[in-house]
Amino acid sequence: MEEKQLPKANHKVTLTSRKSAIITGVNDVLSFDANEVLLETEQGILMIRGDELHVNRLTLEKGEVDIDGRVDSLTYSDGGYSKGSESFFGRLFK
Repeated sequence: MEEKQLPKANHKVTLTSRKSAIITGVNDVLSFDANEVLLETEQGILMIRGDELHVNRLTLEKGEVDIDGRVDSLTYSDGGYSKGSESFFGRLFK
């Protein structure tokens, strides 16, 4: 029996004036606080760092997230994530 795979959603990041981000193709929100938002996307783990970050809208059914605040960096990782995983952050900052 052949298993049908759903097509992957397009992943898109729209950043406006480093103050507002609209992100599509999001599978899950792994963690967030005022300085960092960690998302699992179709293209890997996305870490958004900044100041006064707020997740304004989260619609996982559509795979969409809206974030406001000052965005300082966007970083992708193809590796997996597990809470407290030194390997994820170790690989990210090498």
